[in-house]
Amino acid sequence: MGLFNKKKGKRAAIAAHQDSHSGGRHEENGHFAKGSSSSKSSSNTPTMASKSSPRASIPDVTLPKAPDPNRDPVAYLRSIYAVRERSGLVLERAKRDQLKHFGVDMSKFGDTARYVVSIIKRDFADVGFDKIPPHGRWQHFDVGGRPRIDQLLQSWSSTVNEQERTRRLLDLFLVSVLLDAGAGTKWKYTSKENGKVYRRSEGLAVASLEMFRAGAFSSNPQQPCQVDSVGLKRLTVVSMAHGLQVSEENPIEGLQGRTGLLMRLSDALQNHEVFGVDCRPGNMLDYLLSHPTTQAASVPIVLLPTFWDMLMSSLTPIWPASRTQIDGQSIGDAWPLSIMPSHPAHPWESIVPFHKLTQWLCYSLQVPMTKLLNVHFAGVELMTGLPEYRNGGLLIDTGLMTLKEEDETRGLEAFHKHAKDMGIKVVEVVPLFSPDDDVIVEWRAATVGFLDELLVEVNNGLGLKDKDRLSLAQMLEAGTWKGGRELAEVSRPNTKEPPIMILSDGTVF
Repeated sequence: MGLFNKKKGKRAAIAAHQDSHSGGRHEENGHFAKGSSSSKSSSNTPTMASKSSPRASIPDVTLPKAPDPNRDPVAYLRSIYAVRERSGLVLERAKRDQLKHFGVDMSKFGDTARYVVSIIKRDFADVGFDKIPPHGRWQHFDVGGRPRIDQLLQSWSSTVNEQERTRRLLDLFLVSVLLDAGAGTKWKYTSKENGKVYRRSEGLAVASLEMFRAGAFSSNPQQPCQVDSVGLKRLTVVSMAHGLQVSEENPIEGLQGRTGLLMRLSDALQNHEVFGVDCRPGNMLDYLLSHPTTQAASVPIVLLPTFWDMLMSSLTPIWPASRTQIDGQSIGDAWPLSIMPSHPAHPWESIVPFHKLTQWLCYSLQVPMTKLLNVHFAGVELMTGLPEYRNGGLLIDTGLMTLKEEDETRGLEAFHKHAKDMGIKVVEVVPLFSPDDDVIVEWRAATVGFLDELLVEVNNGLGLKDKDRLSLAQMLEAGTWKGGRELAEVSRPNTKEPPIMILSDGTVF
């Protein structure tokens, strides 16, 4: 599937830019309707520049308004705007030490920020803070210093143009991100490429890449390096267990959940308007570049809300139906929280949305489009920090947040029960909760809020001003996520698990 047959106006400019990179043919694709506009997107948001082109001058772009929650609460809670707005209410209570499940010691906030600054300086002071990549799946593929994505690109024939290369990476990245829920402390993956062992996110990245190269997600034997609806429909729990090297001795959390997610993705890819007639994730590239809100400047400018709405609407069918619903409609990774406002006529007010995997997708899928095709995403500042256990664990392990005694007791009881039920030998003990538990929802909401606060303090600590300041995605990559992991390794050296564990179903963390 290509781009643009009819090169007129804006599309002609974008197509001409793409032709200058790849010489590829173009076909027209469908698109959404325009939204109303209200706010400006800053042109100062750091992006990952293409390897072949310098960063272009990006004009200010008008962004659409957030949906009105009183008129359409489902649309509002699914929007990117709602994540920061709803979590912000929890942050304000956290800063006053008024959370239900956690004590908050704001005197430790400076210590947390200084720790993040120290991690970033350690790793990037010599090479330059501007070399920090945005948080995304690409870096996980390159674990151990092996440039696996570059090697993958080099393995393809020179006749494969940049657009098709980008589509293939989008295919891979989408499946890999959806597999990137918490794997647990026992699982590991031995690379068929070099025999090395990888765990957690990096292990899942390498596993998904090797499955991708072997054609595990493709229905076309002549083209194994793609993901399509028919290929995903063939997946089973058994085939996924084989691909991920799962066994009784090497268990992974949420195997059925992960498999079910990919099988439901097969159905979602039947949306031809977004994913084309061949039902591939990578065809979202064509959809985005031909969208009426996409602008042509020196580079194509895609509105982040357009990208977000595409992911949310097209992928809604893959999330478990048992999640939080309003008026019979599932709203994804969004959960009631007891300390939120409550009104019988406005049930949406009690809900905090996170959409962690969709945000992880958003961060990750932007990178191939930017690196290979110089696509610019306007409005990335709308995205938040990821409410997952590394970022959240940082706040607990630095003493900023402390689980209250009653909840800790309940969580420890749940941990021991889970270990007994699963036959797990206990090495290190931490509280355990399900994703919908009020403790976890409160922790995640506070994490989103505090990451915004940390970004300001970390940039000040690094002495960065104006256009040199790190983006949130860069701080996540070089500071909070990495720092959270390193603190876990020191605090719990045997398992390296977070200070609070979430009972993963393979679809949240």
